[in-house]
Amino acid sequence: MFRTVLVGALTSLGLATLAPSAAAPPAPAFEPFPDRIELPDGFLPEGIAINVWPYAWFGSRADGDIYQANLITGRGKVISQGPGTPSVGLKADLRGRLFVSGGDAGDGRVVSVRTGDVLASYQFTTEPSFVNDVVLTRNAAWFTDSMRAELYRVPLGRLGGLPDEPEAVPLGGDWEQTPGFNANGIAQTPDRRALLVVQSSTGLLFRVDPKSGDARQVDLGGTLLTNGDGLLVVGKTLYAVQNQLNQVAEIRLNRAGTAGTLVATHTSPDFDVPTTVAAFGPWLYLPNARFNTPPTPDTPYWVTRIRR
Repeated sequence: MFRTVLVGALTSLGLATLAPSAAAPPAPAFEPFPDRIELPDGFLPEGIAINVWPYAWFGSRADGDIYQANLITGRGKVISQGPGTPSVGLKADLRGRLFVSGGDAGDGRVVSVRTGDVLASYQFTTEPSFVNDVVLTRNAAWFTDSMRAELYRVPLGRLGGLPDEPEAVPLGGDWEQTPGFNANGIAQTPDRRALLVVQSSTGLLFRVDPKSGDARQVDLGGTLLTNGDGLLVVGKTLYAVQNQLNQVAEIRLNRAGTAGTLVATHTSPDFDVPTTVAAFGPWLYLPNARFNTPPTPDTPYWVTRIRR
């Protein structure tokens, strides 16, 4: 009886004669965590930030917009409108805040990833500069300047409070300012007691005392990080992006970060001048700045995922 009623109901809806062969083909299987994430055309990416959530944030060199991408689906959206000046290096904390380097604007800012609001702004210098990258430590955000021999420190309060004024920390010791881009990528040493800074113009890596700014060259056994850009330390492993070489150097460091050995070089046919790097699970994510491609509003940009 139930079957008769069901068939009658389907017949009244015109569905009783629908054969299995007439059904629509199944949708393609969803592949989570794509190897390539598309960014908006004309975006001009440079920095990337990832923390414990499966999201990545990117800054635009064109106008400072912040783009958020879901690492699982690859989809994303602009979450914060830029100030019309660049957003370069980025780092995210566990309070839902992005610390953003301002490039040739000589500044930095802190942005809420939830609302897109600017929580704080810091004018580090009004002299010619390029505030390039940033790293977060337990009690400060540290910014590099590729045109000036100093770092900028934004001290963080006990509960992550943001100060009114930043501090400039001159680089000394072995540091010698050279023509071209100097201090670029920045990270912490494995023991978290000092900073690592790569000098793009020479390919040298330096260990910097955060209290004094004293910089000592890291012994890499003759390895040069030519075209050194973004840095990432995971455990005792340093990943150093070499942008124009389209590769990432993997270096095994000692705990103090005073010495290291090149153990591998990673590359991908999908690279087109990657600049910075962040990790999620067993993967590295790198935005491609495409410095050698004239930018237009229609120029495509993307993020490449590789296994570390």
